Amino acid sequence: MSSSDPLHALDNSPDAARIRSKRLVGRVASLVIDATGLPPLERSALEQRVRSETLALRGVKDVRIAVTASRPERRIIAIGSGKGGVGKSTLTANLAVALARMGKKVGVIDADIYGPSQPTLFGAHEKPHAEKQKLFPVAAHGVRLLSVGQLVPAGQALAWRGPMAASALNQLIEADWGDCELILVDLPPGTGDVQLSLLQKSRPDGALIVSTPQDLSLIDAARAIDLFGKTGVPVLGIVENMAGYSCPHCGEASDPFGRGGAETSAKQLGIDFLGRLPLSASLREASDQGVPPAAVAGPAADAFDQIARALLAALEKVAA
Repeated sequence: MSSSDPLHALDNSPDAARIRSKRLVGRVASLVIDATGLPPLERSALEQRVRSETLALRGVKDVRIAVTASRPERRIIAIGSGKGGVGKSTLTANLAVALARMGKKVGVIDADIYGPSQPTLFGAHEKPHAEKQKLFPVAAHGVRLLSVGQLVPAGQALAWRGPMAASALNQLIEADWGDCELILVDLPPGTGDVQLSLLQKSRPDGALIVSTPQDLSLIDAARAIDLFGKTGVPVLGIVENMAGYSCPHCGEASDPFGRGGAETSAKQLGIDFLGRLPLSASLREASDQGVPPAAVAGPAADAFDQIARALLAALEKVAA
């Protein structure tokens, strides 16, 4: 491009770093701009700025712009439990927030189609934006979130058979996740259609298992581990939840669900034990209010931070 070319002035544009190529044929300018990492509104604003700046140049009558965006390396982590009521969704939300506070770009897919709880945990009930049949996640506490719970009225039962549930999950996975590096998928309990759909269409890079210390929960957790093993998804580790309770009045510690069962099972199965979390009334109250404790400095945030770091280490070990 010669120095007399009017498009040379775009080299001094505030958006010059995103202009990948430019040429002028007659009085028509053709440009390629890179919108990697930008949400929809910022992409549109970028295109409009470059268009207006180019049209203002001498000798330019029309502008044709192609917008491109490269997809970053992205890892999907399935979080399962085998049974309900073990705090899997709460752990997913707080792990995501802890990872985001560490500087990771994180998304959460609430794949519990029939009992979505992530909108409540994140305090994010607004309906996600859709463009050309593609959903754009809602941002909350530094995390991007998509859930069926954001798409249907609160309290409405979803009488969907397996194929419909699997189709809904696929729509959440195929959404525009921008520059997310990690996507945590909060699976429903069990080993049914939704889990199989995820494993077949979007094979996760790893799976995290959540269990309480009691034998009944561990039996079901073993089934989830077996499912991931049969489908070639590496199990990154086990987290023991509701392990111990400290009375807020007298301070006495007790173990209503036992203690150490998940750690023992992890050793027996040859799986990493990533940590344990106590039964906590404050955690429950904060979750009900849509404020993940991992977002606020304190002992709970520290505990989730440790598990998040252990999870990343396990993920890197699998990828090596």
